[in-house]
Amino acid sequence: VTGASFVVFNGALKTSSGFLAKSSIVEDGLMVQITPETMESLRQALRDQKDFKITCGKMDAGDLKEYVDICWVENEEKTNKG
Repeated sequence: VTGASFVVFNGALKTSSGFLAKSSIVEDGLMVQITPETMESLRQALRDQKDFKITCGKMDAGDLKEYVDICWVENEEKTNKG
């Protein structure tokens, strides 16, 4: 679990890169590089206020994967007020 001050979603990852998606820590935030297709799915999930999971890692890495989960919560008291 990683806490971050901000998240950047970059929808320019090419499928020929061999990655499903890539995540990296940038300063005190998180950058997630995803394909244009995943970006469109993410946008739709945000519009619909649905949870969304991004699987990061190489396509041929087997079970060695990282995940970025976008979750909607009902109780905002436990979230960052800033």
